[in-house]
Amino acid sequence: MLVSITLGNVVMILNERMMVEALRLKVLGLRDAGTGVWSGELASSALGTALATAVMAGGDADDVRRARAGAAWLVASINADGGWGDTPQSVSNLSATLIARSALALFGRQCPNEVDAADALARSAAWVAARAGSLEFPAVVKALEGVYGEDRTFSVPILTFLAICGGDAGAWPQVPQLPFLLALLPHGLFRFFRMQVVSYALPALIAMGLCRQIRAAAAGRGLAWGKWFAGPLLKKLARVQPSHGGFLDAIPLTAFVCLALRAAGFGGHPVAAKGAAFLRQSARADGSWAIDSNLRTWVTSLATRSVLANTEGLEKSLYRGERNQIASWLVNAQMKRHHPYTGAHPGGWAWTDLPGGVPDADDTSGALVALRMLRQDGVTMEMSRAVRMGLRWLMGLQNADGGVPTFCRGWGKLPFDRSCADITAHALLAMALWPEMVHGMDKAMARMAGYLRKQQAEDGSWAALWFGHQEAEGGRNPVIGTARVVDALCRAHGAGFGADGLEDMATRGAAWLTAHQRGDGAWGMGREPTVEETALAVTALVGMDSDDARTAAQRGRGWLCAQGPDALTRPAPVGLYFALLWYHEKMYPLVWSLEAFSR
Repeated sequence: MLVSITLGNVVMILNERMMVEALRLKVLGLRDAGTGVWSGELASSALGTALATAVMAGGDADDVRRARAGAAWLVASINADGGWGDTPQSVSNLSATLIARSALALFGRQCPNEVDAADALARSAAWVAARAGSLEFPAVVKALEGVYGEDRTFSVPILTFLAICGGDAGAWPQVPQLPFLLALLPHGLFRFFRMQVVSYALPALIAMGLCRQIRAAAAGRGLAWGKWFAGPLLKKLARVQPSHGGFLDAIPLTAFVCLALRAAGFGGHPVAAKGAAFLRQSARADGSWAIDSNLRTWVTSLATRSVLANTEGLEKSLYRGERNQIASWLVNAQMKRHHPYTGAHPGGWAWTDLPGGVPDADDTSGALVALRMLRQDGVTMEMSRAVRMGLRWLMGLQNADGGVPTFCRGWGKLPFDRSCADITAHALLAMALWPEMVHGMDKAMARMAGYLRKQQAEDGSWAALWFGHQEAEGGRNPVIGTARVVDALCRAHGAGFGADGLEDMATRGAAWLTAHQRGDGAWGMGREPTVEETALAVTALVGMDSDDARTAAQRGRGWLCAQGPDALTRPAPVGLYFALLWYHEKMYPLVWSLEAFSR
């Protein structure tokens, strides 16, 4: 019996080592030529494709060709039930379906006989009618209110787009009017009144609000007084537009702005021209568009962490020069001045190094963790100034409740400014790995730990804000939320941070993860487990000093091994973008699995 157990362990170890080598080669093979970092690849998006297609349909012959490819992609990617989801793997939802079918209808009117979309339009009409009660505009307005509630940051752009595509003048007065004149306030007032969250919505606020006011007036609802303010508003819009034209580097937002300006009579404005240029260069070979250009900074931090997690064979993974190259790239990607769009202080990192990126807490923490690991593994380049700036930036973001929000301090009403557990834990880890770098960090970390104690559910779990599961109730994913917090707490404790109750929090979280492991050893909030959820849970549990946690982690690694390296290249849409949009990123299952095995 002893021999069989020993042989079984040997086989298991060999399988895991082969998996680590296969994953390591895949991850290293995905680095960009020249920079040595990772860009990853976001899922194609029905919503992004539909909006970009609508913009391109009103352009020259080359743009129409792009629009034709986009319309064909939409027709080919419709779900069996007649709707569209946020990704080709996503279940149908109201927003994506309304926008996709409206874009197809608009394209059909502007470019007749280019794409046969009759069947897709008929099937999607039935899908919408079954969920909204009818295709009439008032029914659609009510249905979208049921999805977004009082948050108009996405429902108003959707309704504006539907009004543009429908050509019904009577629809415009039913589109809620955004307070677009707020955009003319000095930026400092946003910060003074804790309204920084407004600044993140400026492009949509200006373009959609101006468009709605002018078009509703044309429909007989008062004077088109919005035109009186068009000059300064468009100047403001031009000032906050990134150099490459893409607002927030987001295809949907940029397309919304272009379409609204065109509908308001400003289609020839330079902002619209630059936005269209951004959409052209963002088009994919298969005719689709993603929701964003890339998550280069984020996935580079994650990939660095996963590759450096296993110091055995480090030199054959990343040579010293390559590690220096990555560290230099990360330092250079840091925001070194006030952000021209949001006014954010210097020191943060965005999800991408492209001009549309905006600094946020999770990417800043990710970069700081990756830099610490690079320093520990022999990188000697000067990074102290960048690290101090990043740590101060995180401290300055901390909300009154002790938690850390994504983008800006605020009221805690919207995802932009609301504290959340997994981002707070990530910031806590980043600070714990760089002890005594900045005065006052201990107090900030103690407040973060206090916030995490209050946010831990009675069952021991934590919720995530920007990760979820489309099949779970409310889209929530406590597997990812709990795994990220437990892992951060364990690593922070290992780095010397010892707040009261820290170990107890981690133990309760690990117990929740262990209790929610599936019979096959995997984790998942949906009908089927996912690589992403399983890998994150394993990474969290291997850091616990508990036989139960170690056993659960080993079972999870066994499940990952059984999938084989090729299966780990198939991502699941567990990422949650702005306005409840699901996405997947092809690097997630690879880098999280590699870290799960390496740790």
